[in-house]
Amino acid sequence: MSARGTVAAVDLGATSGRVIVGHVGSDTLETTTVARFANDPVRVADGLHWNILGLYGSVLDGLREASRSGDIASIGVDSWAVDYGLVARSRLLGEPFHYRDERTARGVEAVHATHPHDELFARNGLQFLPFNTLYQLAAEDRSVLRLAEHALLVPDLIGFWLTGQARAERTNASTTGLLRADTGDWDADLTAALGLPQHLLAPLIAPGEPLGPLTSEVAASIGAPQTTVTAVGSHDTASAVVAVPMASGDAAYISCGTWGLVGVEAERPVLTDTAREAGFTNEGGVDGRTRLLRNVMGLWILSETVRGWQREGHEIELTELLAAAAAVPGAVSIFDVDDARFLPPGDMPARIAAWCEEHGVPAPQTQAEIARSIIESLAQAFADTAHEAGRIGGVDVRVIHIVGGGSLNELLCQRTADRAGVPVLAGPVEATALGNILVQARAAGLVTGSLEALRDLVARTHEPRRHEPAAG
Repeated sequence: MSARGTVAAVDLGATSGRVIVGHVGSDTLETTTVARFANDPVRVADGLHWNILGLYGSVLDGLREASRSGDIASIGVDSWAVDYGLVARSRLLGEPFHYRDERTARGVEAVHATHPHDELFARNGLQFLPFNTLYQLAAEDRSVLRLAEHALLVPDLIGFWLTGQARAERTNASTTGLLRADTGDWDADLTAALGLPQHLLAPLIAPGEPLGPLTSEVAASIGAPQTTVTAVGSHDTASAVVAVPMASGDAAYISCGTWGLVGVEAERPVLTDTAREAGFTNEGGVDGRTRLLRNVMGLWILSETVRGWQREGHEIELTELLAAAAAVPGAVSIFDVDDARFLPPGDMPARIAAWCEEHGVPAPQTQAEIARSIIESLAQAFADTAHEAGRIGGVDVRVIHIVGGGSLNELLCQRTADRAGVPVLAGPVEATALGNILVQARAAGLVTGSLEALRDLVARTHEPRRHEPAAG
């Protein structure tokens, strides 16, 4: 019989962060959120940055609160991908750039001048995204790079500050473009060809391996003297997929928040021309699995739309807005949510109207129509991408799991089921934190077994909501 114990998950998203305490045993998976905090970028003269020091301070505050709930056996950190901090002699060389910063364009140009995307895909298996880490590093000031000892992705940077150990967790490293898909090792030849110092890339660590104990200063600060930091699926989607309660091999998943990560689980990378031309990516998963997926726009467009209305003085209550959207009579226009114009912050309704005008379809007019158009467009993109992932990955998709914040959006879940023609199972909403917690718990001996065993525990303790596709 496995013991019951407590771990803490630090889950950092692109707009907010949380610290969640998990109580885990063979039949127990309970969570308590002990801290929530904003994660807002800051624009200064040289571009858009993360306030990483403020974020780390919030993490420490959250861990301090977590330690008050009892003995914490382990801490695990996950976050969004691709962004990094440069460190030298334990010091941060400036606040990390935000992946939405415009500087990435020159990095793409520099890399593709010698390494076109088809060549890169054969090496790293990644979908072309202009903000992938290798493009960011190519755009970096070379004088700063020469000073740096390591380029640490955000969860690795937090882990470094907590423990003093500089490591690169494998699932997040797989998003950099500098990890070989076939061997799972750093691509030394590509790094050298791009003129990047090899020492920037820290030694790799796998989910479930100990990163190390807290430094004495951190342990004293948060009141957790016996706590170890454990590597988890530090790319938040990798942790989320751990907690997708898939019971069979015929499932696709959508981890839906700011982004919609839509895909299937594979035993090995799919490096075919078909996968590359369709814009799919091969990212590392826990226990050596491959996440064959495509980044689709998520709830960013809706969130930015609501923020814009609020800035204009409108009082927007999301539940009421979605109810009004569901009640819109007749069809609304479907637009391409992955059009690059929707990536940066700004006036989303105006951009939607411009897209519709360019494509000869009527633009939504009212707030309810705009929200419904966004939901329908996301649902169509989710449905199409889930089935395409199945075809490319050799999975006959008969069910789609939606986890993360988007699983609470019942209209989105139902319309995805309707447009995909298969059931959608919604939840858990806290999939990322649960996956983080489960990997720690297994490493601590609180639970045992394969990913399937961990997912069975999720299914037993967090039953998903089922949305059947509409007939016809």
